[in-house]
Amino acid sequence: MSWFLLMAQPGGGGAQSNPITAFLPILFIIVIFYFLLIRPQQKRAKQQRAMLDSLKSGDQVVTVGGLHGTVAGVDQDTVILRVADNVKLTFNKAAIAALVSQKE
Repeated sequence: MSWFLLMAQPGGGGAQSNPITAFLPILFIIVIFYFLLIRPQQKRAKQQRAMLDSLKSGDQVVTVGGLHGTVAGVDQDTVILRVADNVKLTFNKAAIAALVSQKE
């Protein structure tokens, strides 16, 4: 009967378990979240910043609202887009979603 009671106790019958092993699943989940969620997001943000810093006049871009235009001027925080003849609009740099690739 005492053998059954020892098997029923958590930890194998009075043996001390290592407290680090209790945190291993949590650490494993944190590492998975880092590689699947956090790291790719940081990489995309870095690419977006590099794209915004490299904007120059003549680049064709798309805004987050879907407006296509050509960069007419770039300031510290704003971009002037030419969307039609004699139509220029001012946007924040953060509103630029992507450069349009010019493969002609």
